[in-house]
Amino acid sequence: MTRPRILVTRKLPSDVEARACAHFDASLNEDDTLPTRETIIADAKGKDGLLVTVTDRIDAELIAALPASVKIISTFSVGYDHIDVAAATARGIAVTNTPDVLTDATAEIALLLMLGAARNATSSIATLREGRWKNWAPTGMLGTELSGKRLGILGLGRIGRATASRARAFGMEIHYHSRQRLSPELEEGARYHADIASLFSVSDILSIHCASTPQTRGLINRETIAHLPEGAIIVNTARGDIVDDDALIEALASGRLGAAGLDVFNNEPNFHPGYLNLSNAFLLPHLGSATLETRNAMGFRALENLEAFFRGDTPRDLVST
Repeated sequence: MTRPRILVTRKLPSDVEARACAHFDASLNEDDTLPTRETIIADAKGKDGLLVTVTDRIDAELIAALPASVKIISTFSVGYDHIDVAAATARGIAVTNTPDVLTDATAEIALLLMLGAARNATSSIATLREGRWKNWAPTGMLGTELSGKRLGILGLGRIGRATASRARAFGMEIHYHSRQRLSPELEEGARYHADIASLFSVSDILSIHCASTPQTRGLINRETIAHLPEGAIIVNTARGDIVDDDALIEALASGRLGAAGLDVFNNEPNFHPGYLNLSNAFLLPHLGSATLETRNAMGFRALENLEAFFRGDTPRDLVST
């Protein structure tokens, strides 16, 4: 029996690639060359499905140029804003994602960002690396503790709840805003705010966990930052486009905000260079899911969706418009 033919656009963990080759006639990206839209279209010729990642911009134009043989696009990610799902659906192409598997890893990064931002990690590390640390000083490199602080969570979904669980161990008070209030069992004592102005006003630290949508893009801007307490800290592990970079950089540079911890950026990896001049910006290169355990789980989940589809079953992570 002929195995389904799939194109894997990026190099994946070895165990994931082994499973892909065992179950499919898989074309792999051995040297992890970043594909262009032209190479994706060319390499998709004769393929039945694509396994893509967040670095692949699968827009309407690219989807229109795909060969008719392609019937499914499985993305190695929770987010799928890099795929024009409506255009894919119109062409009869299924789209799947990989929810659930990166919750813990991303929540851990959120706490790392909180700690790094709150405890002046960027300037402190620079002091060591540049040989400027001369002695311990009672007033040197002072930060702020997480204990007793009010943590505002923008989007109390799976990752937001996992972050809240870890933050409680630091003695933080949890507040949140989501599109709908959660049940008491899921809230676990977190205080609900019906609008972001109310949430921001009590957020000593604001952690962003909402999806990137037309309603949330640019949500962190000069107007909304003004609702935060003086010296507040912003943490973002969700999507870069939720933040207005100029507004955040301005607030950090002026001292209006105390610090920021960022793992995601607009136009990454070509992020706003203004962040690099800020000692109160703790920056990571999109490490949210960067553990071997999580990347394997993401790959296996993406392959499971492909396997189900080609068996004639409905993939459990089918994305709809």
